[in-house]
Amino acid sequence: MIYELREYAAAPGGAEALHARFADHTLGLFERLGMDVAGFWSDLDDPGRIVYLLRFPDEEARQAAWEAFQADPEWRRVKAESEAGGAIVDTMTSRRLGAAPYWPHETARTAADRH
Repeated sequence: MIYELREYAAAPGGAEALHARFADHTLGLFERLGMDVAGFWSDLDDPGRIVYLLRFPDEEARQAAWEAFQADPEWRRVKAESEAGGAIVDTMTSRRLGAAPYWPHETARTAADRH
């Protein structure tokens, strides 16, 4: 199991539009495409900063999921419409994470536990 931690910082004036895009479209697309969301958070000190965590069985599954997402016609339409007035994302970072060898909890979980 690998995790991907993604962090978005909204462009100036773009926080509301960025949250709306995730709430109204992106989460539904993730679900439709089988992307397993472990959690979504908003920075308490900076509401324009969104952090979320995805789970994937392996790197190949992660790459395939993102390729499908980027190629999805609905995503392309939503992205274009949400950015019609300008960029809503200032920066985005992504980190791939694996369980530390001394953290036994991940290996003990079953597929049923993850959902």
